Amino acid sequence: MWRARARRVPLHAVVVGLCLLWLVPAVGLLVSSFRPPRLAAISGWWSALAPPYQFTLENYRAVLSAYNMERSFLNSLIITIPATVIPIMVAAYAAYAFAWMRFRGREPLFTLVVGSLVIPLQMTLIPVLRLFTAFKLVGTFPAVWLAHAGYGLPFAIYLLRNFMGALPRDVLESASIDGARPLAVFFGLVLPLSIPAMASLAIFQFLWVWNDLLVALIYVGGTPAVAPMTVTISNLVNSLGQNWQLLSAAAFISMALPMVVFFALQQFFVRGILAGAIKG
Repeated sequence: MWRARARRVPLHAVVVGLCLLWLVPAVGLLVSSFRPPRLAAISGWWSALAPPYQFTLENYRAVLSAYNMERSFLNSLIITIPATVIPIMVAAYAAYAFAWMRFRGREPLFTLVVGSLVIPLQMTLIPVLRLFTAFKLVGTFPAVWLAHAGYGLPFAIYLLRNFMGALPRDVLESASIDGARPLAVFFGLVLPLSIPAMASLAIFQFLWVWNDLLVALIYVGGTPAVAPMTVTISNLVNSLGQNWQLLSAAAFISMALPMVVFFALQQFFVRGILAGAIKG
């Protein structure tokens, strides 16, 4: 027993070392966001960890009040929440059909959905932009909702279909024998049992949409009324290139909510991803 644990010590040391290595940039960003401008300009963030400690909240006040970050944070929420919920809801229906319903062309259609995962997102930007322009959706929230829903659906359907296909057949067949209709089986059994996979998918989709710059920049642009935080921060890089402390504060504001979402749903993360990846 002790020998087995001793063999794992190097592996654990490597894992802990990698975690610490990944934490260093985040810690540096957090410390820099609280440093006064004069100190941030003449010394590295690590020097702030030694006394005398000099920290301030002025960077966050300046970013939130003077650089439209409050509105951008709200815009990011308005974009991210529907763009996360819509593809998960649509993918759940499609995954249930692919996993448990029999219809003509099911396998070729599912192969087509999975094959769309390899299509580069950049190839679709101009055609979709022209379509949105024709419908006068460019520069509006629905444009980003529809774009992210379309880009996220193939992976969402693939993940949920594999998870739902691994659910116990006896349970679903028993419900059907008892007279439950397909929708009743879907809402009463399949959805509750698929919560781990849907939570994992929600983490992926939320983080992708929240941190997205390209799609938002193409379909929404830099209009302050609808611009998310990624667009606003990219504009701040050009106007505040020397003010590292303000950029750090803006970046950490952008990071805070995704971290909360990830840690809140992490109990479902590994279970949902493994089940959706290796079963089907």
